Amino acid sequence: MIGIATLTGGCAQFSADGGMALLQDIAGDELQKDIVKIENQADAAHVRDRVNSLLKGTLSADEAVQIALLNNRALQAAFNELGVSEAQMIEASLPPSPTFSLARLSAGGLVLEIERNVLQNVLGLLTLPRRREIAADQFHQAQLRATNEILKTAAETRRNYYRAVAAGQTVILLKRARVAAESLSDLATKLGETGSLGRINQARQHEFYAQVSQQLAIAILRHRSERDRLARLMGLWGDDINFRLPDTLKSLPTRPMRRDDIEAQAITSRVDLQLARLQLETLAKSFGLTRASRLINVLEVRGISNTDWDRVIDTDYELVGGNLVRTDTPVTEKLSRRGFEVEFQVPIYDFGEARTRNAAEAYRAAVNLLANKAINVRGEAREAYQSYRGTYDIAKLYDGKLVPLRNVISEEMLLQYNGMLADLFELLVDARSRNQTNVAAIEALRDFWLATVDLQVAVVGGGGMGGSMGETGGQMAAADSGGAGH
Repeated sequence: MIGIATLTGGCAQFSADGGMALLQDIAGDELQKDIVKIENQADAAHVRDRVNSLLKGTLSADEAVQIALLNNRALQAAFNELGVSEAQMIEASLPPSPTFSLARLSAGGLVLEIERNVLQNVLGLLTLPRRREIAADQFHQAQLRATNEILKTAAETRRNYYRAVAAGQTVILLKRARVAAESLSDLATKLGETGSLGRINQARQHEFYAQVSQQLAIAILRHRSERDRLARLMGLWGDDINFRLPDTLKSLPTRPMRRDDIEAQAITSRVDLQLARLQLETLAKSFGLTRASRLINVLEVRGISNTDWDRVIDTDYELVGGNLVRTDTPVTEKLSRRGFEVEFQVPIYDFGEARTRNAAEAYRAAVNLLANKAINVRGEAREAYQSYRGTYDIAKLYDGKLVPLRNVISEEMLLQYNGMLADLFELLVDARSRNQTNVAAIEALRDFWLATVDLQVAVVGGGGMGGSMGETGGQMAAADSGGAGH
């Protein structure tokens, strides 16, 4: 029996790459990025060199994602968890180890008994092939979970990159706006000293300058927060947090992507849905294992070898010189016995029905959850594409009409003011509306790029939706308040 266990256990081996090949393939195919599991000083030095090289210039979104995939410590921990899962798979794939016991009993030095036992779990050996399949499936599940962490890290990094760049662009815009507002405030003060401008109009100009200064302070604080979040995702600290970002977001594409089969792509590609399918398959195999062993919970065979040494006195009588002499000679007798013992446990009270019912209900629940997840995946894909198209149209409206029209209005207003056809108050209203429109245009472009990330997540996987429509809602409210100023 031990020989059989040894032969069946020889097939379990650790993979050469620790299960990283699947993760590297998905990262390359879906993200066009590299991932490295840091296992020694050479790996750490290689990653450090790559990160330093990427940090030399102005970071693009793709470069920020690459740094995060190489340098994020939480992601490295996920790779380590994958290694733990492989070790657990190997352990679960091995046959149950036999139990050896040795007993020595003596009685007054006259009797000595040595008993040797070898106990083997036969049921574990019989179910080993199925348990090995289940262990392999569970390791594949761990690979998919690690893959989802890769996609999630990439998506979160890209989102925070766009937020950080948009926040920086807003800071630059508001700094220029504050310079203009300061000029108007100084002009209002001078006109007030000459009596050409009343106190209420002076106060309006000073209030506008204070409002722009307050908006700039908020924007600077937000910009710092977004940069810090991005730095944490990229695993940066120390001097590395002084990385450079572009001053403006990437321009809007000429035309949006068409995804007529968005639902089918999501059903096929979503990592979390693949994980749910695999979990259902594993549960089905476990259910079959439960049914196969429902009538016997434990089946063990014990090999027994017993040796007794019994010390006896051999008495001999001999006639010597007419006298009968008794001679006692101690003799040790050895007695060996061998046999086996079979031990099994039968669930006589329910004949395994409770275990079978438990497994069946768990399987049905998993089927329903998988169906529900498939429905949600389809809905998330539709919602993500609708958000993508909607934010594209909004950003296009700002880029193609609202901002150009606002620039025309501002130019004409300045000409009218120089020609004394408009007063300082009208110039103030125009400046406030121009600022609101330009900030809203930046937010609209940011929301489009966030929606692009959400669309990728909805199709491939990597966490929940980023909530770009919520940010769009805030931007739309700002645009509405700007329109009310006219």
